[in-house]
Amino acid sequence: KQWYQRRVAITAGIKVDNRVRTDIGFPVGFQDVITIDKTGEHFRMLFDVKGRFLIHRIKKEEAAYKLCVVKKLSTAAKGIPVLITHDGRTIRYPDPDCKVHDTIKLDIESGKILDHIKFEPGNLAYITGGQNCGRIGIITHKEKHPGSFDIVHVKDSVGHSFATRLSNVFPIGKGKQAWISLPRGKGVRLSIAEERDRKLAAKAKEM
Repeated sequence: KQWYQRRVAITAGIKVDNRVRTDIGFPVGFQDVITIDKTGEHFRMLFDVKGRFLIHRIKKEEAAYKLCVVKKLSTAAKGIPVLITHDGRTIRYPDPDCKVHDTIKLDIESGKILDHIKFEPGNLAYITGGQNCGRIGIITHKEKHPGSFDIVHVKDSVGHSFATRLSNVFPIGKGKQAWISLPRGKGVRLSIAEERDRKLAAKAKEM
């Protein structure tokens, strides 16, 4: 089985962020773009509403870029300003308007910043950690807690509000418009009763 997996990885031309990867154990993370050259398929790694990794199919145009959240702003040798992203990239001479916790739209092939999203109330965000991992909603406000974790309040598209740590919030769009295609359900977590009703309705349709 492992031999077959290696052969598929080598012959199918599998790319992660536009680089060919033949190691079947190569790690992929949130927002990474996976391309299979032989089939012409493109996927983006996201989270489902239960916090599990989800391989989301995307179009070729969308596979040309990825979103990266800014983790750190620093200065390299000779005073060159650099920006460090959540996936470990170091980008020189970023837009001075980019701050920590903002999101940049990165052209995968050139490695250049195309645009950026400010971390501010009113923008759409994806939750990437904690008990609300995988949920999507609009940032409503941020609470500062000196000496502890800052808390961000988010409201999803059906009006459910929840709170999470600042480090778990990943802006993905300006206003209500997402810059990436969203998985089925649009990041709305259903209650146990709602999930049961949906499954019963689906079974009733099949009968």
